[in-house]
Amino acid sequence: MHSEFELITRYFTPDPPGPEAGVSLGVGDDCTLLAPTPGERLAVSVDTSVAGIHFPEAAPAAAIGHRALAVSLSDLAAMGARARWCLMSLTLPAADDGPWLADFARGFHALCDATDTALVGGDVTRGELSIGVTVMGEVPPEQALTRSGARSGDVLAVTGALGGGAGGLALWQRGERDLAHPLLVRYLHPLPRLAAGHALRGLASAAIDVSDGLLADLGHVLECSGVGAELTPEALPLAEGLVAALGERDALAAGLHGGDDYELLVALPPEHFATAHGRLAERGLALTEIGRLVETPGIRGVALNGERGWQHFSTGGTS
Repeated sequence: MHSEFELITRYFTPDPPGPEAGVSLGVGDDCTLLAPTPGERLAVSVDTSVAGIHFPEAAPAAAIGHRALAVSLSDLAAMGARARWCLMSLTLPAADDGPWLADFARGFHALCDATDTALVGGDVTRGELSIGVTVMGEVPPEQALTRSGARSGDVLAVTGALGGGAGGLALWQRGERDLAHPLLVRYLHPLPRLAAGHALRGLASAAIDVSDGLLADLGHVLECSGVGAELTPEALPLAEGLVAALGERDALAAGLHGGDDYELLVALPPEHFATAHGRLAERGLALTEIGRLVETPGIRGVALNGERGWQHFSTGGTS
């Protein structure tokens, strides 16, 4: 049995970052000291992942570590921010320093490395398994992508493909454990679209990440911007293998209402769409037009059927 300080030292104290990381004082003191880039705005977000609610308790530990960071970084992507630092608070049922914790740390650190995100502090305590991750990034003044800038006439578009998160969860609940299945990859190892968010700065008028479901998250943009939307459901780019796994009807429902996709939903003035499409294509990512924004409030083109996407206090868990 090890103390929380020993676990932090063993698993969550990375090598001191170089001066380019902007970390004056990192893990090991009461606070970390950071040096943001002069003239940039600090973007900060926090997410908590709870076992049995946000991820299956039996999921691979490395996937849990990856996923806990990815869902927070997705918020930075939606703002067009560059990831810089993160804090992680880990609650464990026991002070286990065996293979599970080593794999968890490996998954977490691998995504830190892939996204140039420095782990600069956190906490380890005992309780039901949950992970809280605070991410910090930077974005130039006046270039942050928000939910409130969409205008009537804008093109509504989405990066990547939809429904993979919900499809992967459905397969997991059916007993599928082939971790190479494309839908399980989408669910267990989502990729925050940081490069896409950066590329869309100066082009998109509004953006949000698709975490609670396309229609639910679109609703947030419409409410903040005071506009409505006309969708073209047949244009929705659905994740690889989704129709084969769920059938056409349920695949479309997953694309519209399913959460955990972590793609970017963006509004673009029509004259900017081709440029945005080209920038994302250079980064190996699709950008698909799925509708238009209109003056009249509400969402048209799809049957809503009372579905609202992910709701933390009314939706069942994942395990």
